[in-house]
Amino acid sequence: MTKTAKIYGSGLYDLALEENLSEEIMEELNEVRKVFWENPDYQTLLGVPSIPKHERTKLVEEAFGNQVERYLVNFLKILCERGIIMEFGGCCDEYTRRYRIDHNISEAVVYSAVPLSTSQRDALKDKLEKMSGKTVIITEKLQPSLIAGIRVELDGKQLDGSVKGRLAGISRKLEETVM
Repeated sequence: MTKTAKIYGSGLYDLALEENLSEEIMEELNEVRKVFWENPDYQTLLGVPSIPKHERTKLVEEAFGNQVERYLVNFLKILCERGIIMEFGGCCDEYTRRYRIDHNISEAVVYSAVPLSTSQRDALKDKLEKMSGKTVIITEKLQPSLIAGIRVELDGKQLDGSVKGRLAGISRKLEETVM
């Protein structure tokens, strides 16, 4: 994340807090980000310097003016006017980071060889929430090389319950014993 994205994302978050709109803008940021992700040419178009600023901001108004909170529309216009619309993703990341800190939310990245069932996911979420004392959002990533089990990254810690991790641990212990 660039310094610019951090500053702008933080500024938007501060404004959202002042206006008691942090949750609403959080949801809308994710929707706008999804639009940009599904239509990358649109975001690129908004950043083309040869298109006059007023035309780019008009495009933002037409696309989002009646769809999202006015502060967010104006935020997008500012990014267009300053030629930094491509920083939007980083702004979202900073906003999300601050929102999660204030709301005691952590993201757990769960690596598994196969997708987790709903019951496995729910049980893991409950266990991680009890362990961390936070609300946990789980992001799953498939990693067939794990063979079986899971590996979890949460708040900078790694919890490895995979067969691959266990085998690596046994191998290390054997090496230590032999040497």
